Amino acid sequence: MKDEILSRIQKNFPLVARPFEAIANELNISEDEVLDVLQEQKRSNIIRQTSAIFDTKRLGYISSLVAFKISADKISDAVKIINSHPGISHNYERNHDFNIWFTLAVAPDSKLGLEKTLEVLAQATGAEDYIMLPTLKLFKINVKLNTTGKDEKKEEVKRVKHTDIELTPLHHAVIRAAQYDIEMTQEPFKKIVDTLNIDYDTFFSILNELQKAGVMRRFASILNHRKAGFSANAMVVWDVDEEKGEEVGERAAAFSAVSHCYLRPKYENWPYNLFTMVHGKNTDETNAIIAEMASEIDSKSHMPLYSSREFKKVRIEYFTPEFETWEEKYIK
Repeated sequence: MKDEILSRIQKNFPLVARPFEAIANELNISEDEVLDVLQEQKRSNIIRQTSAIFDTKRLGYISSLVAFKISADKISDAVKIINSHPGISHNYERNHDFNIWFTLAVAPDSKLGLEKTLEVLAQATGAEDYIMLPTLKLFKINVKLNTTGKDEKKEEVKRVKHTDIELTPLHHAVIRAAQYDIEMTQEPFKKIVDTLNIDYDTFFSILNELQKAGVMRRFASILNHRKAGFSANAMVVWDVDEEKGEEVGERAAAFSAVSHCYLRPKYENWPYNLFTMVHGKNTDETNAIIAEMASEIDSKSHMPLYSSREFKKVRIEYFTPEFETWEEKYIK
């Protein structure tokens, strides 16, 4: 039953006053049983965070995947400098000459902007080289680990048409509150609605509005991959013909084990333009998935980049003063 509950909270999290009661009713168990399991999984750090997951771009932030080439003796200091930026959400060491991989976002009112921020970080870290890999086309972003072993190998990736929205001060207040981890209690949203001085209907109505507009991707739990038993997670990069990029990207995104799938630019020193994150319980399982993908994907070559060290994995905190504070240290 634990695996069923963990599977359920990664999907459509019930946006109701008592979400764990709703999950219990679906699984024909008691609310207390659900809470007992989730509280234990939280204590064990298997559940990393349960919160709203927002679309950085639709909030006005500019972001990119970045790869730095850092000499081994400088990695420790470089990581501290990179991680000090509040727009760094993920930072890993991977098995390649470009060895430090991170995602960077800058705020809508950034004075430096994305490219200048990267120049500052490259200089401060002593990077020998770097490449900026912004998203050209997003096919899929949906982390759902197959905890039950019952998920199909393929899944339909639906294209969603988003509604237009003009964010009000109340929208911003809800975004700031909903981006943080909720507690595993009967009414986990009570603190938020009390703090904002709104009722549940208003709160859930705004979250649903944000989701329809694509500002909120979803509300869900994210698991700690390794602690949940998925220890072999590879960023697989593919060299595909640019004119076939969309067709191949859609095919790759259909694999359930793929959580992220993007088209990114190529460079003279980087021929790979399709990026897929593949999750498996061990290297053999992940490699088997990659091999199956390779048999169906029209690519010139591909390369799995496994992470050897995780330096940072957090959610960006939106609409906070830390971005401006960081820039003030580096603007001369």
